[in-house]
Amino acid sequence: MRCVKKAACAIVLALLLAPVTPAATRGDYVRPNYVSLGEWARANVFTIRWLERDKVVQLDGRGAHLTFNVEARSDARRAQINGVQVWLAFPVLYQNGRALISQIDLSETLSPVLAPPKSPRGINLKTICVDPGHGGRDPGNRAGSNEEKKFTLLLAQEVSSQLRTAGFDVVLTRDNDSFVDLPARPAIARKRGADLFVSLHFNSTEEGRNEVKGTEIFCLTPAGATSTNARGEGDTRWVTGNKNDEKNMLLAYQMQKSYERNLNVEDRGVKRARFQVLREATMPGILIEGGFMSHPAEGRKIYDPAYRKQMARAIVEGIQAYKKAVNGREADKSEARNPNPERNSKSE
Repeated sequence: MRCVKKAACAIVLALLLAPVTPAATRGDYVRPNYVSLGEWARANVFTIRWLERDKVVQLDGRGAHLTFNVEARSDARRAQINGVQVWLAFPVLYQNGRALISQIDLSETLSPVLAPPKSPRGINLKTICVDPGHGGRDPGNRAGSNEEKKFTLLLAQEVSSQLRTAGFDVVLTRDNDSFVDLPARPAIARKRGADLFVSLHFNSTEEGRNEVKGTEIFCLTPAGATSTNARGEGDTRWVTGNKNDEKNMLLAYQMQKSYERNLNVEDRGVKRARFQVLREATMPGILIEGGFMSHPAEGRKIYDPAYRKQMARAIVEGIQAYKKAVNGREADKSEARNPNPERNSKSE
């Protein structure tokens, strides 16, 4: 335990030395500061080895395994933390035989997972706001006669039931087929004193319907960076939700890890986006894309109540893992009391 604490302190110390980028608060483009991945690894007691020379490098140490793709042609933003795919805010650069990583990714992507931020003593995670995407006149994605809004609500109801069984209080942004404006959703969470905001969605695609599948979890893009699918373009300003960047990332990571472990789904990774519900959330928040309705096999699962029950269990366990990370022993006691819980107008 003492070694783990020392490692966490070393990581935090290295990150505290990162230069500040004030332009990000104004929405200007920020050229990220890069540091040597090798030097950072050695400073934090990681060993380094190439899985594929000049293509994929792996860092191991203190129980953590980090893998980075350094080949620009295959997207050098792709990384793995303990086997979970995570998309970096900026690509890893490879210059003169050295891998370079952005300071933003050290502080906003790696640090929250390797040295989880702790909640103040006496502050316990209790109330979860579950947001079923779409509703009413907004059907969301369609696959045949199936509309996304129906299945986000059904999943939200199952998640709500299992969360209450596990000892949480739950707030729903809608409990029927009604339309709720995007700004109203995080506002409901704030007014009801929610500790977390979890928005539920399902994907769909017209191209590659038989191939494209899997789960991806979105958290808010850090200030100074562009979103995962923005191709280097778009807004980079600081917004309200950025005050919870560390916990946003930790929650997204724990949720993606839980989905992969419990459901054996294709891991599309933790990604970054400036969806309005995430921008305006005053508490840590994520948006879950729980699978592709358009994929023949995955779509059938989404429509199956038994599978949605499993999906809800994965969501609850992701929240519990996050709670344990930020609350420590308090979360352990809570789980001991409940050892067996029933276990996009997404505009930027």
